[in-house]
This record gives sequence, C-alpha cells and structure tokens, in this order.
Amino acid sequence: MLQWTPLEQEIMDDMLRRRPDLKCCEESIWTFHRALKKCYDEGGTFFTCGNGGSCTDAQHIVGELCKSFERKRPLKPEISEALQSRPLGAELAENLERGLPAVTLGLNSALKTAVENDLPLRDIAFAQELNALIRPGDMLLAISTSGKAKNCLMAMSVAKAYGGVTAVLTGPEGGAMAEHGDIVIRTPGQITKEIQEAHVVIWHTLCCLIEGVYFPEMR
Repeated sequence: MLQWTPLEQEIMDDMLRRRPDLKCCEESIWTFHRALKKCYDEGGTFFTCGNGGSCTDAQHIVGELCKSFERKRPLKPEISEALQSRPLGAELAENLERGLPAVTLGLNSALKTAVENDLPLRDIAFAQELNALIRPGDMLLAISTSGKAKNCLMAMSVAKAYGGVTAVLTGPEGGAMAEHGDIVIRTPGQITKEIQEAHVVIWHTLCCLIEGVYFPEMR
C-alpha cells in the first residue's frame, strides 16, 4: 500500500476535520493526486474545463497551480542566473515564482468563437482546443455538478484518444462523464450549491497536496 508523506496526510486530515462528509471522496482524491504527480513528474500539462460556476472553478484551480498558493516557490537557481543578463532580469529573478503547467480550456475567445462559427458540431470548442494542445501523458480535469456536460465529455474523448488521463469532479449521480472518466470524484450534495461547495473544498485540497509534493519546505 502506498504510504503518503506526513505533509500529504496532514493536508488530507485537515480537510476531513473540516468536512467529515467528504470522507467518501478520500480514496478518489488520493488516486487523483497520484495521477497528477505522475503527469508532472513526466513533464506533462494539466488541463481543466467546466461550464458556469464550474468554469470559474476550472480557472481558479489553474490560478493556484501557476503561481504560489500556500507555499513559497522560488525560481530554480539556474533560471535566476540565466535571467540576470536579460532585460529586467534582476527584477524578474527576484519576483517570479515557479509554476506547475496548467491550462483552462475555453478562455481563448478568438479560438472559441471561430470554432462555434465555423464548425457544424455544437459544443466542440473545448475538444478542438485540447486537440491542438494535449500530448500523451497529459491530464484533463472536467468539472460538472451533473456529469452531463456534453462539451466536457467531448474534451474527455479527445484526451483519451491522445493517451491522456481523464478525471471528473462531479456530484453523486455522475452522469455520462463519470462512466467514461479514468478517475471520478463524486461529491455529496442534493442541489447545485451543495455540490459546488464540496467541489471547492476538494480542489483546494488537491492544489495543496500537489504543491506540497514539489515545495514541501517552502512554507
């Protein structure tokens, strides 16, 4: 059985102290964490997508990954040194933070509107963007309270076609997305706000977990 570091276990225990109702999600959170670590260890990129409030969550997750969240992330010494001879390099070296590669689908309005205008199939914009960007070993998180979002399901199909890993953050029903995801986190909740509130707690925990892996001493 895989043993987690004391820091990883502390992060999980903290979540469960605050939200004991999410104990049902613990195993799938660990599975997701293991997969995201593998993606990053192999030089991959993490993609997110969702609609409405879930789109906002998808963006927020990327914001927490691309810069420091709860831990300091100093640049690698070789990057700081390479910047010194560049314009504004000293200031950049002092202020830039290391990031974990992450992209939210659907934010390129030129691409999204071109796809919607030019391609006859509805809801294909996420899939087209991911089709241009994904590489084998990359990971996609699709977020939907119902698990029925057709555009997210299309993106999942593209991810699998390219050898990527698909994860789903959804509600108790899960829908078609849960049927086809490699990793599925089903949160409790009877209505949208309850499910989305649980989603926030879980993805904050996931961001803390992966940040703790790569920056464990940088509190």
